[in-house]
Amino acid sequence: MEGFGKVTLPFVGMIMAEVAQVGLIILSKQVMSQGMNNFIFIFYSNTLAALILLPSSYFIHRFHRPPITFQTLSGFFLLGLLGYLAQAFGYAGINYSSATLSTSLLNLVPGFTFILAVLFRMEQLDWRRSSSLAKALGTIVSIVGAFIVTLYKGPALLKGLQLLSPANSSQEPVFAQESNWILGGLFLAADCVMASAYIIVQASILKKYPAELIVVFFYCFFVAIQSGLTCLVVERDIGAWSLEPKFRLLVVLYSGVVGSAFQVGVITWCLHQTGPVFVSIFKPIGIAVSVVVGVAFLGDTFYLGSLLGATVIVVGFYSVLWGKAKEIEDGSMRSLDSNNKTPLLKGNSSEEI
Repeated sequence: MEGFGKVTLPFVGMIMAEVAQVGLIILSKQVMSQGMNNFIFIFYSNTLAALILLPSSYFIHRFHRPPITFQTLSGFFLLGLLGYLAQAFGYAGINYSSATLSTSLLNLVPGFTFILAVLFRMEQLDWRRSSSLAKALGTIVSIVGAFIVTLYKGPALLKGLQLLSPANSSQEPVFAQESNWILGGLFLAADCVMASAYIIVQASILKKYPAELIVVFFYCFFVAIQSGLTCLVVERDIGAWSLEPKFRLLVVLYSGVVGSAFQVGVITWCLHQTGPVFVSIFKPIGIAVSVVVGVAFLGDTFYLGSLLGATVIVVGFYSVLWGKAKEIEDGSMRSLDSNNKTPLLKGNSSEEI
């Protein structure tokens, strides 16, 4: 029961975080389709999140707050840069494609994380172990699924109701729609690579600086600075900063409070409490939520290619997770065996003396 209790809060937290993320994806697509600049959107949401997290993070960690060194601050800046690039690529991909494609491709993150970990020699690839085989094959399968969901649409299975579609939306030529879909898939794939690098850097920082909310605050703080500088370069129109109509303001508030402060904070806490395997298990939930909401409210069309590609991605996704869980289990068994052997050796040596 004690073990179950330790998992209950992270379980509920991850369900809420995934629903919050899908909500952010859907609302951000709506507000950007109505003309809001994605860099300005990133700036507003992360600035608001940083303002919320500044007092709360220092209050919660007021008794256990590790010192902030230049090396730690540099790590926070790198974390913010990776997160900013992930958000920029992600919102561009969402704008060109759909919420369903976005949530499907997000399941590539564990596979890309594994590839980066191998490239930077943070993880060893041993072909004799079933765990390494499962992770390698799962990564390949996930990438194949990504190609399917991006390059092949197929016939429409479900057509959207367009309950929340923008009033000024117009029908694009089929060729333009296909080009946008592929371009959106490429942006989203780049988002996954940046997110994978972000996870590796975040895990490294949390080992040295285990104050989760302070880490999230500096992440949002540096993303706000970096996106603000980008906005000054690429957007010269003062009117683009307007939060009118009110729908923009509401989406920015949701993004800052729920999408950034709450979601990132909960995922970071769950990552520290349970590890990356537990956190990653919940990613496929977003696909089901985005399909239902996208078709019912946004006028998205659910294609056969999306179904096939998402299914292949999820199979590869869980193969990577099984390999990681198997690796952790094997490591725990080896550690247990070595601990059991040590007292016996000590006992024998004392008897001989």
